[in-house]
Amino acid sequence: MENKKFRIGIIGCGGIANGKHMPSLKALDQECEMVAFCDIIEERAVKAKADYGTPDAKVYTDYKELLKDASIDVIHVCTPNKSHAPISIAAMEAGKDVMCEKPMAKTAAEAKEMLEASKRTGRVLTIGYQTRQAPEMQLVKKMADEGKLGHIYYGKALAIRRRAVPTWGVFLNEEEQGGGPLIDIGTHALDLTLWTMNNYEVASVSGNVHYELRGKKDAANAWGSWDPEKYTVEDSAFGFIKMKNGATIILESSWAINLVDAREAQYILAGTEAGVDFMDGLRINGEEYSRLYTKNIDMKKGGVAFYEGSKGETPALAEARQWLKALREGTKPCVLPEQALVVSQVLEAIYESYKTGKTVYFD
Repeated sequence: MENKKFRIGIIGCGGIANGKHMPSLKALDQECEMVAFCDIIEERAVKAKADYGTPDAKVYTDYKELLKDASIDVIHVCTPNKSHAPISIAAMEAGKDVMCEKPMAKTAAEAKEMLEASKRTGRVLTIGYQTRQAPEMQLVKKMADEGKLGHIYYGKALAIRRRAVPTWGVFLNEEEQGGGPLIDIGTHALDLTLWTMNNYEVASVSGNVHYELRGKKDAANAWGSWDPEKYTVEDSAFGFIKMKNGATIILESSWAINLVDAREAQYILAGTEAGVDFMDGLRINGEEYSRLYTKNIDMKKGGVAFYEGSKGETPALAEARQWLKALREGTKPCVLPEQALVVSQVLEAIYESYKTGKTVYFD
């Protein structure tokens, strides 16, 4: 595999493919090439080929036809949440390794089927939680793994937008996506928190979901006013998560809420040796010599290596590079499907808790 140039197929040529996956893979053209593009809107696939593909790249409107190409090694699934599972499973059964965009699937049951397919077929599956690759997140993870924070017993996962409702594509469609900000951006914040804590043993989840602002007409919004008739998902959601080792995690997510302090893909952690937050850049707090301290970490000088020999990459590019590196070397990618499954299970439990008014207990 050392000199192999991976042949990649892109399924779904919309916003996330153009904003993240295809530019990152194009920057790594010494390691891979995009040879197939599929979208239900053919013009998108045609444009993607022109912008990112090899001269002889093929265009499809049916992903099942694309998967028949035995020369394709890797599939990137960049479609709405509803189709993550069926496409990913079909790709693995066709002998392809799969990078699927977050969240893992629309439902936890589908996410579990994806994990089972990976084990059954022996194909590598990872999920696109690229925020793990941000330099400050890599640094805190290293500190946590080295015990610098001690036992992390409290976390707050933050995904709060004051007014930033995505008005394009199918983001507002519950049938296609499974939910709103909780499953869209809350998923990143929860993934970061669980990963840094290295804690995936959930005891119980309680949650609440709000549909307070979606009916407003001519609403102030970063991407223009939304259509209340099409806004079928929540505008905010919150969860209280108890872990089996006694740790507590609070999850806050919103696309639209009357809070000025918006923080997305961040967390607050409290350990027995130190705590972490991002209230003024990356801050570490703790106690030394019977005195309290707060340290601001300067992330602008020197940078943090995403992998050996690289500094200063965007999280998206770092994600793509480590993914290809894992495939080439036969090692595990940064995001394991077992971890992403737990994220999906917690998100679903928050929705279920809201609907039933009861706490959801994990076995």
